[in-house]
Amino acid sequence: MKTRLVALAALALFSLNLSPAWAGKLEQIKKDGLRVCLEPAYMPFEMTDKRGQIIGFDPDLAALMQKDLGAAKLELVSTAWDGIIPALLTNKCDIIMSGMTITDERKQTVDFSEPYMLVGQTILLRKDLAGKVKSYKDLNKPEYKTASKLGTTGEIAAKKYIPKAQYFSYETEAEGVMETVNGKVDAFVYDGPYNLVANVQRGEGKLVFLDQPFTDEPIGWAIAKGDPAFLKALNGFLAKIKKDGTHDKLHQKWFKNTDWLKDVQ
Repeated sequence: MKTRLVALAALALFSLNLSPAWAGKLEQIKKDGLRVCLEPAYMPFEMTDKRGQIIGFDPDLAALMQKDLGAAKLELVSTAWDGIIPALLTNKCDIIMSGMTITDERKQTVDFSEPYMLVGQTILLRKDLAGKVKSYKDLNKPEYKTASKLGTTGEIAAKKYIPKAQYFSYETEAEGVMETVNGKVDAFVYDGPYNLVANVQRGEGKLVFLDQPFTDEPIGWAIAKGDPAFLKALNGFLAKIKKDGTHDKLHQKWFKNTDWLKDVQ
């Protein structure tokens, strides 16, 4: 019993010692502002408009989050995808809001909020393969060439579910789509929301959109590990905007129509 009491006392002291650090992050954000890492190339989550401003679903959520947390200002930090987690961990930003899939591998490095959206992998297909290829399963042959963006769950899905096809990775989503349009590859594997927009923007009449997702992927916000107060505040904000309908309104704005495309084309 004595050992147990000593252990509990030590744990309580440890918690008390950490509490100021946890509270300090939220206080820092209130004082200095909320810094959000994102890669503005993932439509409609985030992209750059004709005026050079970053717009999209995540930036709109970030603006609401800034107000909810009482942050002094909002800074959107444009960050390359392959460096986005290192940027967070080296304090270049406070949070990643960039349509990031919650995976067990990423959980080893960062903490995630509750999912704020669910997406799945889909296929943009060369038009001349319509009818011949009806799902991702039909692409699982050595004669086909699939593609996705380097370092994404699209790449993981292509390799896992279409392993017999030849695989090619690209630095950007746009490059992968255009290589499919130009016939360099047969199919581009990527998240449904992006492929829907890309088909309208670049592939309509040239590609076939196989819109049935073949994976289920929860999307979340990522923060540095060991900050439960910050994580609790984020999950509280998410619960609030889901309850009051704000989340649904923004989803309708960015995912249910493409009116905003005229500002980015």
